[in-house]
Amino acid sequence: MSASPVLDLVKDLIARPSVTPDDVDCQKLLTQRLQASGFTCESIVSKDVTNLWARRGSAGPLLVFAGHTDVVPPGPREKWESDPFVPVERDGYLYGRGAADMKSSIAAFVVAAEEFVTAHPDHAGSIALLLTSDEEGPATDGTVVVCERLRERGETPDYCIVGEPTSVDKLGDVCKNGRRGSLSGRLTVKGIQGHVAYPHLARNPVHQLAPALAEIVAIEWDQGNEYFPPTTFQVSNLNAGTGATNVVPGEAVALFNFRFSTASTPDSLKARLTEVLDRHGLEYDIKWELGGEPFLTPRGTLSTALTRAIADETGLTTELSTTGGTSDGRFIAKICPQVIEFGPNNATIHKVNERIELSALTPLKNIYRRTLENLLLPSESAA
Repeated sequence: MSASPVLDLVKDLIARPSVTPDDVDCQKLLTQRLQASGFTCESIVSKDVTNLWARRGSAGPLLVFAGHTDVVPPGPREKWESDPFVPVERDGYLYGRGAADMKSSIAAFVVAAEEFVTAHPDHAGSIALLLTSDEEGPATDGTVVVCERLRERGETPDYCIVGEPTSVDKLGDVCKNGRRGSLSGRLTVKGIQGHVAYPHLARNPVHQLAPALAEIVAIEWDQGNEYFPPTTFQVSNLNAGTGATNVVPGEAVALFNFRFSTASTPDSLKARLTEVLDRHGLEYDIKWELGGEPFLTPRGTLSTALTRAIADETGLTTELSTTGGTSDGRFIAKICPQVIEFGPNNATIHKVNERIELSALTPLKNIYRRTLENLLLPSESAA
């Protein structure tokens, strides 16, 4: 076996330009590896998205490693110091699209599982991998489809580790034990178009919206809780007018987003916002889009097993955090009571010259393997 099996595997994965939703046979490569270790592998295709459910064992508890083989587009090639789909080792780093988000985690999952089952072929419980090629895109035919399939047949995980890049300064300093929800809206305020010299014959929707929007921006939606910061509201775009300076616009359109904690619900946020609009007498329409509900895994069996593994491997005390955007953890949390995200440094994700420290690859794999030991071996064996 190679002196660095994780490095070898992540290079193979980076070399496959698997921009959403094209998996470019990443999952076929992983299936071959996993089948050799006794995993039963099921390919679940939905539209143009490829998903993999691979499981070893039938007993509980079931620990799932979840991730995505797809990557975001690399952007202009000339901005990269080397080809984004040709993995390059340089100055202590491995460069390539997906190096941090999240092909290194996937490679570490697989090698950790291989090492664990080789050393403990009769381990308790079951191990599974859930992989999709639709995390960076619409996320409508990926993990959510697999989770629904598992729910229908009663095959639900007890624990799940999502390999998203969560570390900030050092590998293992931050894990995500939850994520905020995302609720977006497109608000159209209707006015009456007219000549600016005859405002009495028009109704300016910008003027009507402005005081209502100022009130909305000042609202304290909630105070958050032990794990979550307070809910936030942000306007991402505001548009009105024809481009001429002498025309009162006929409508104003505002795009906005709530990032909300478990202290609020989509319905409560909608109700409070529309109450302000109604009170200001606006004629309006809102189209809502719920990007994801918040999820939270309080301190418990999984967080203890993972943070212990991190401490044993790195000496660090891990911070549990719920900051950042949404992830596929929001789908898994509907069928799994304990979901935590943990992976490498996130400083270069979605950027040109994405990279991961070469020195982080083996410790990352070891942390995943140690977590398996902590959860699926008798306590005296895992000590």
